[in-house]
Amino acid sequence: MIADDSRIVIAGAGSIGCYAGGCLAAAGKRVTFLVRPRVEVALAQHGLKIIDLDGTARLVGPQAFDLAVDPAIAFKRADIILVTVKSGATEEMAKLIAAHAPSKATVVSLQNGVNNAKVLHQNLSAGFTVISGMVPFNVVQSEPDVVPLTVRRTTEGVVLIDDRSADLADDLSVPGLEVRDNPDMQGVLWGKLLMNLNNAPNALSNLPLATQLADRNWRLLLADQMSEGLRVLNAHGIVPSKIQGVSPAIVPWVLRLPNFLFRILAKKMLNIDPRARSSMWEDLSRGRATEIDYLQGVLVRLADEKNIAVPLLRRVLACVKQAEGEPLRSHSIEEIRTANI
Repeated sequence: MIADDSRIVIAGAGSIGCYAGGCLAAAGKRVTFLVRPRVEVALAQHGLKIIDLDGTARLVGPQAFDLAVDPAIAFKRADIILVTVKSGATEEMAKLIAAHAPSKATVVSLQNGVNNAKVLHQNLSAGFTVISGMVPFNVVQSEPDVVPLTVRRTTEGVVLIDDRSADLADDLSVPGLEVRDNPDMQGVLWGKLLMNLNNAPNALSNLPLATQLADRNWRLLLADQMSEGLRVLNAHGIVPSKIQGVSPAIVPWVLRLPNFLFRILAKKMLNIDPRARSSMWEDLSRGRATEIDYLQGVLVRLADEKNIAVPLLRRVLACVKQAEGEPLRSHSIEEIRTANI
């Protein structure tokens, strides 16, 4: 069990990190955010506002958590570290943890992608306990000039972690953040990766998730990507776990249904806050690097190993690469499907 005075460090104060840390702090857990200077000022002055899927809003005052810009200070007495940085920053964060955190700390990856726990393992000594995890829901963050800094949960789901004892899962579960143990986390992560193939089309479309998924032509783009991805995983003997209780092999079929049938059979998928957009949209809109190499890019590399044709995955990958660092604009489906690769 987590001791009442355990120190939880949020390593990555982005949308997911702020939401998870905010829920934990609101529940009385001892939380420290490792932050950039700009975020430190915002949180120190105005606190953190968290909004759940049902619209319940809570303002977590700055007295409820600690802030640190220096990783040496943030990690010094950490018992539990929740890693919520983008996949491309995992190795760098692991090295900071190795340099500054007690070697008995438990490190939990709550990131997109399938290899982050492996990267953490490779860069941490044997004393650390590394646990893979998956956050299924979407969180959107307010614009930088909005005060207080606000994170809003926009979709359903339960956080899953590879915690065989279930003690950690139980103790991390707080209002707004339900956590459960799952013994097949690698399968879960592959299933999540397949669903995350929509992050890129959503970003490129420049549409809210609900609007995009309501359009069959955009759903077909996702379904065709997933079909390519499933062929690649099958060739490698990788079995993804069910996605929200549905076999991944069924999801492309559901996505291809006419709109009226899709609305009936996929009510849960459409239970989305109208403001929801993918994290990749947020990255492109704010001029940041995306995680495309850890989503479509992973499947393209696996396809190359087996000489499997994945033209659509390659085109989506190319479109996002071209969009990075450029002003955000709306791409058409035809533009994506015919992109040069």
